[in-house]
Parts: sequence; C-alpha cells; structure tokens
Amino acid sequence: MTFAPQLIDLKLPDGPGGSAGLKAILAIPAGDGPWPGVVLVHEAFGLTDVMRRQVTRMAEAGYLALMPDLFTEGGTRKCLVATFRTLSAGAGRAFVDIESARSFLSQRSDCTGRIGVLGFCMGGGFALATATRGFDASSVNYGRLPKNLDDHLLGACPIVGSFGGADRSLIGAAAALDSSLDRLKIAHDVKEYPLAGHAFLNDAETGPRVLRPVLARILGAGPDPVAAADAWTRIEAFFGEHLGAPR
Repeated sequence: MTFAPQLIDLKLPDGPGGSAGLKAILAIPAGDGPWPGVVLVHEAFGLTDVMRRQVTRMAEAGYLALMPDLFTEGGTRKCLVATFRTLSAGAGRAFVDIESARSFLSQRSDCTGRIGVLGFCMGGGFALATATRGFDASSVNYGRLPKNLDDHLLGACPIVGSFGGADRSLIGAAAALDSSLDRLKIAHDVKEYPLAGHAFLNDAETGPRVLRPVLARILGAGPDPVAAADAWTRIEAFFGEHLGAPR
C-alpha cells in the first residue's frame, strides 16, 4: 500500500521586507523522515492547482516540499509586474519570501538541512538568482537568464536546467547557461528539448483561457509529457546526488 503526502496550507513567519502573512503550501512525504527539503517557486500565474500538484510531486519523490505564494499581498494582477521587477533588481520582497521558506525548512526537525530550490517560468528565474543564496542545488526550468551571467553565477550551487527549443522567448538560453557553468566549473546538467515549449513540465495548461492560444503560438507553451518525464528523471537524479538520496 502506498500513502499520499500530507498537504498543509500555512503561513510562514514574516521576514523584514517580505510579504505580510506569507501564504505557502507544504507537502510532507509519507513515512518517516528526515528528508531533504525543496523550496519550489511558482510560475507567473501564481500558486495555481497545477503548481500545487508540482509540490505534491516533489513530496512523492521524497522531498519536504514548500511553495511560498509570492503574490500573497494582492494576487497575480497586483503583484506580477512588481515581482518581475524584483527579479530584475536582484533584491526585494520575493527574495525575502524565498529566504523565509528556506529558513522555515531548515529549522524543521524532519528536514535533513540539505535544501534545494526549484522554479518554473518566473520561478525558474528566481531559482537561478537564488543559486548563490544558501541553497545546496537549484533546478532552473525555462527561467530567464540575467545579463552578465557569469558574474551572477559566481559561487553558485550545482544547477540542473531544462528548456524548450520551441520557446521563442528563451532562444539560446540553454546553451548560454551551459557555457557559463562550464567556465565557472560549477556542477550542472542543462538540456534543451527541441520539440518542447514554455511550461512543458506542467500537467495542464495554465493562465487565463483567452491568453492560452497566444502563449501557445508565441512561446509554444503547454504540457509535453515526454519531455517532462525525462526532465523530472534528470531533476530527481541531480537532487539525489547533491541533496542526498530521499528516504
């Protein structure tokens, strides 16, 4: 008999400059811990049902999984632009919220203390940006790369990256990230899936229905089960190597 992870909606302790009453979802694996931890960072459409299932998926793989809601103060419409500006600036509320999530996991007795960060879309950008901020491994999934990439990645933890070749918004991103990590001698596994587009790790389409045809046309956005299965296998193997094998 198999048992499903325990899902808990909670509020994380406020961090100075972070979201007041920071909401999050925590998934605790079945069985006995402790487990390595993973902070998941959601895509641009927020902490949707699709994102909640991604949290559950990581717990099923044996990780104590926590996704903070970066749009706690106002929802997607009010917070999206400001959160992208924070990502570009490299400092601000979203970074405080992600650190609050990392700190929360690190203080739990059921966490081994080894913690990774994994992000999708906008969250992939944050996963890359926080790879130098106390995490032990990072999974960057179709996230935008900053300018002066080598400078941003100095001292980064090991990184596994997954991109879609049909994603017009990130042409050349996989090759650029792979080259930078090679130069900096940072452990990594970066792969581009030629037929996949943006958001290919999702198990269903996300975002406003009226925008979905546009996103599909411009970004090739949408699920790709074949590419996703391979990417998840790589992510779990990489995290197993750098965070310790989950129990």
